[in-house]
Amino acid sequence: MARHPFLSVVSVLFTLLSTLVAGHAAAAEAGRRYVTVNAQSRLLDNSYWGDAERGWHWYEDPIPEPPEKPVAEPPRETKKAPAKAKEIVELEKLQKRLEDSRKIAIMNPTEHNVLRYMELEAKVVRRASYFADVAQRLGWTHADLDLTLEGRPVNALAIRTYNQQEGFSQSRKIADLAKDHVIFFFFRGDCPYCHTYAPILKAFADQHGLTVVPVSLDGGGLPEFPNPREDNGISKTLNVAQVPATFIAQPTSGTITPLGFGVLSSSQLLERISVVMTPQTRDMLPSLTQQLPRQ
Repeated sequence: MARHPFLSVVSVLFTLLSTLVAGHAAAAEAGRRYVTVNAQSRLLDNSYWGDAERGWHWYEDPIPEPPEKPVAEPPRETKKAPAKAKEIVELEKLQKRLEDSRKIAIMNPTEHNVLRYMELEAKVVRRASYFADVAQRLGWTHADLDLTLEGRPVNALAIRTYNQQEGFSQSRKIADLAKDHVIFFFFRGDCPYCHTYAPILKAFADQHGLTVVPVSLDGGGLPEFPNPREDNGISKTLNVAQVPATFIAQPTSGTITPLGFGVLSSSQLLERISVVMTPQTRDMLPSLTQQLPRQ
């Protein structure tokens, strides 16, 4: 029996609809599987379990971090050196020309080279002489710049006055020292210089009221000091290697200071005692004065 045409159309439409529904279902299922698998893959890639075949003890160097870009420092302000004075520049040029011309004249002493050097040298000497003249005149008119007013003068008449005043001052100092100081005189009886020096030392000591303690290194005596003390080792302590030797000592404090070796004049004795006993000398040369051991 033949089908009705309407039923054939319906059947075809139903078949097409079923096919579309099945295709949509399959596509949805495939999408769900892709999402699930993709999510698991991302999870495994970020964990140990996603790379188990490499082993738990596998070591890889860490990925180096990108180097930090250096921060550019602001440019530093450079201080400009102060410009030299015109006179300094001219002097340096002149010195350079003089030195160069001298070297050339030494290595090649022709008439022209030597003459050029001598002319430059004369120019420099004239400038230095003019400077010295200006400085001298300023010294004459400014007392604080005149060095001839300090210490020993240079004028003959002033030197005589200076020596007189200095002698009075030194005599007063030695008179004060004579109250508690003595002179140690080390000598040998067979020393001709000791025989020459002994009368000078005795006259000086008598004039200023000083007591002389003579110490003989060989047991001999001198006419001025016929009864000297024997050396008990003090010469070794003071390193007396040459005679005559003169020292000034203060028995109360046990200190002793050398004045000199060899023959000394009265003026030398006067000056040296005045100088070595000043606080300035003791500050400059603290080891000059020694402490003697108690006997």
